[in-house]
Parts: sequence; C-alpha cells; structure tokens
Amino acid sequence: MVVELGYAEGWDLATRTPWRPLSAEEARERDAAGLPYVVEYRIPGREAPLEVRLVSWQEHHVGLWVYDEQGRRVHEVDYRLLDGERLLTRRARRWGYAGPEVPEFDEEASRTTVTLHPDGRGRLVQEPKGSKGGSMHTTAKVTEGERWMDRPEFGCWPVLSAQVHGLAEPVTVREAVVERRVAGAESEPADRWRAPRPGEAGPLDALFRPGTRMTTPHDPEMTVVEPVRRGTLNVPSGLLGIDCPLDGKGPRLTVPVPPGAHPLEEGRITFGYDCMFEERWVVRTDTTAVRLCVGDAPAVSWEMAMAPEDDPRLLGEGEVYSFSTDGATGAFADARAWGPLQERFDRVMADGDSDEGEPDEGEPDEGSIFLVRTREPVSGAELAAFAVCSDGGHPVWVGRSADGDVVGVVVVIDRMPELAAP
Repeated sequence: MVVELGYAEGWDLATRTPWRPLSAEEARERDAAGLPYVVEYRIPGREAPLEVRLVSWQEHHVGLWVYDEQGRRVHEVDYRLLDGERLLTRRARRWGYAGPEVPEFDEEASRTTVTLHPDGRGRLVQEPKGSKGGSMHTTAKVTEGERWMDRPEFGCWPVLSAQVHGLAEPVTVREAVVERRVAGAESEPADRWRAPRPGEAGPLDALFRPGTRMTTPHDPEMTVVEPVRRGTLNVPSGLLGIDCPLDGKGPRLTVPVPPGAHPLEEGRITFGYDCMFEERWVVRTDTTAVRLCVGDAPAVSWEMAMAPEDDPRLLGEGEVYSFSTDGATGAFADARAWGPLQERFDRVMADGDSDEGEPDEGEPDEGSIFLVRTREPVSGAELAAFAVCSDGGHPVWVGRSADGDVVGVVVVIDRMPELAAP
C-alpha cells in the first residue's frame, strides 16, 4: 500500500484541501520553530484524503483526522505535548455511519469518546445511536502505551489510518510532489482547522461601564446601567478564595490580593421584552456579574483563575477551569479563614443564625444577588455568598493592570453578552 505524504500551512475542513502547500524543508522549518503546519496522507487515485495531521508545538497540540472513502471524518485524536517530549492522547473519538449516504457527523451516527488524563484517570462514553439515543459512561481501561507516546521526529509519524481502515499490507510512505496538490484559494479559508483555543473572558469591563450596548441571542438590545455597590469584603490574609460555600471543601480557586477591605459590585444591565403573561412590554434590570474591586487602575487583560493542579495545555476548544456548584451559589471569602467562615454560612442557611447578633450577618441587600455574609470575629475575615443562574462550573476571571497588578476578580452570573454593533 503506497501512501503519498504532503505538507501545507493549513487545512480547509470544508473542501478537504490543503491551504498554502509547503515543501518538506519548509514544513521542517515550521516544525522546528513550533509553528503550525499540516501533514496530509493520500492514497493515489482516491479522491478523499486518508488522514490529516495538524502539528502545532507552540500550542502543545497535535490533532489528527481520519477520513473514509466518502470524505467523512470517522476518527479524531487530540494529542497534548506534556513533559517536553511526551504526547498524551487527551481525547479520541470515532463515528460509525450506517451507510455511504449518511452525512458526516449525522445525529444518529454512533459515537465513541475516550478522554484521558495524565494521572491515569480516563472516561469512556458510548453512544450507539448518537445524540438521538442514550449513552453509557464507564472508566476507560487503557495501557500506558495507549495513553502516552514519545514525540516523533519530523516526518516519522505512524499512519494511524492504516489501523482504522484495517489496511493489512505494509504501508509505504513517499513524499508527494508539491505541484500535484490543490493549492486552494490564496485567502485564508473560513473553515481553516486550528488548534483548540481555551475559553476567553470576553468584554468583562463592558459589564460595569454604564451606557454600553450589549446583546444576546435572546435579548438583542441591552444597555449597561450603573453598577451597584454591595459593601466591602475584608481579606486580611491577602488571599482571596472563590468557590461554592455549600460543599464545605473549598476554596478550589484562590487569587492573591492586597490585604484589607475591598468593594463588592454587581454589574447591571437593562432590557425590554414582550411579556406574554402580563400581555405588555416589560422593562427589567438584571445582574450580569459580580466583582471584587482590588485596585483603581483599569484592567488591560483578563486571565482565567486556576488551581495548582489545573493545566491549561489540557483544555479543549472553549473549555475553562472553574469552581463547581450543585446549589447555584458561589462565594468570595478570605481563603485562610474559609473553614470557619463556611461553618458560619452553614448555620445561617440552616437556622438563620446571624453570627452572634452582628447586625448585617445573614442580611441580604435589597434586590441583591449577594445572599449571605459572614464574619470571623477574631481576624475580621469575611465571606460573601452570591447566587448564580445554574449549577455546574463557573469560571473566575482575574483582571490585571498595565503593570501586571490584580485590579479586579469577576464571576459572570449567566452567559456572557456580546458588545452590540456600533
């Protein structure tokens, strides 16, 4: 079995063609520099590619797609470069199509997904009827050899599609002539394959900037109003903790801040809608985010708060690290005093104990999503619990000034609106 090998700067997923073909030497230079490039394998005479690999060492990523004769993607592998010279098989997915006429990624196509972690954990999800049927979740049992592989030298990748398609004969790989491949359009393809990009903060500053027009698919016309000050939070230890106060384990996420009391704010946005229950146009104002204001300088960048065990190299497209809640609740608190503050929170929630009669403990502000505040009397450390719109994970974003100092910590309550077109 002869397989022709070619290189390109990119790959057009829509047309299944290379973009800006490269010579082997040009691809080798990009490999050494860590720049992304594509490796394409084709069987002479076959219209669809056999497999395509996207290599981007600077993003710690190698992706692979295997195609069938109909040009449908049937197998995907997401590798992550860890420990310098080892690749973790982070995720592998397979699709099974009932016949040659079934479109790619059909909702009823069977799917199998294996997700692996560096520490040996793994999950196997089987969906025999795709998204139209049920799924079975179990532990993925894989060997270390299946979990890890050494980083191959340039041009020495194994041809995975030979295993997927069951090609019994020995595979001979030969370099294709650059001119033989379709170059495609000079402009960058709209559906160009890229390495996965983790989730981003979005225009968080806009949520606290009055007069800013924003939009969501459900509410196309929204206007930010003046943020509401909700008192202060004392963090005498200089380490802010953020987590759900209901599980008694936190805080999962921590952020160093200057010791002392810092203002708490709610970002607010107003919008109107036709209310079918009241049979009239209704204007309402909702909270979009909560912020602990740490400094006066504007935030010029936002970064995701992460725990020590979190590795950004493992994140997939749009994925984020977060704190998790089963009660739609989060909290800002002094991380060093989280235990006693959380215990006081439990008492307030259980029987209304307002922390030994201190006037504001357990008392929510009028119309605020801050639910409960507790204080540790000896250190003065405080906890402020707030409501979020759903269970599950909620990322925490840390704003930094031009000098790199932390100036704000933000949690978005629901989905992040987008800036409206001018």
